[in-house]
Amino acid sequence: MRIARFISRSFAEKRSYSRVPAKAPEMPKYLTETYWWAYVHPNAVWFFERQWLVNLILWGNFNRLRDYALNEITFPSKTLQVACVYGNFTQKLTKLSNSNSEVHVVDVAEIQLENLKEKCKNATNLHLHHQDSTNLAFEDNVFDNTVLYFLLHEQPEEARKLTISEAVRVTKPGGKVVFVDYHGPSKLNPFRYIMIPILRTLEPFALDLWKKEIKDWLPQVTEVKKDTYFGGLYQKIVVKK
Repeated sequence: MRIARFISRSFAEKRSYSRVPAKAPEMPKYLTETYWWAYVHPNAVWFFERQWLVNLILWGNFNRLRDYALNEITFPSKTLQVACVYGNFTQKLTKLSNSNSEVHVVDVAEIQLENLKEKCKNATNLHLHHQDSTNLAFEDNVFDNTVLYFLLHEQPEEARKLTISEAVRVTKPGGKVVFVDYHGPSKLNPFRYIMIPILRTLEPFALDLWKKEIKDWLPQVTEVKKDTYFGGLYQKIVVKK
């Protein structure tokens, strides 16, 4: 656990990306009380870190949605991924990057950073940071791209608003912020009625994204483009700052 924190602090100081001294963040209550079983418990990584399982959770759409997000990333660049992801999202991102690009990943849970470090142990352009998405320690306008892949639905509204604001803040003018997450599906989509009890039970904040648009939580930006997939169950929002 200490290794990930050391990487975060030493790299931030070396690059002078940090606006405040790196400090280990406290685990937010929504994570320890609502999502402990998925991200915090020691057995969570062992159970969920299976490509077939994360693909099943997204009804076979993981690879497609992953590629929709990654296709928006420009290279060479400095890219920030906000929160670790089960599955091969970050591996693909680091492989798409070249020697002139950097991939930075922040997460508030050290166990997730340790897992990602092991998954991407051969990546030379990956830098890990132990930070809270609602209060990033980076300076303004640092990254060319910022990507959030299925993070917002796991956060209560106040945390979600802060996370979105921080993602936009650390992105350079002219850069992109890419969100891929749940969306309110069409009433003709049978998965709408399957997902309602699942989300109410396991993902209590996710239905917020069915009721409000991500753009409603955005600070002032230049351009917002929205696409939906799988009968509207998923969305991709691309924000140009």
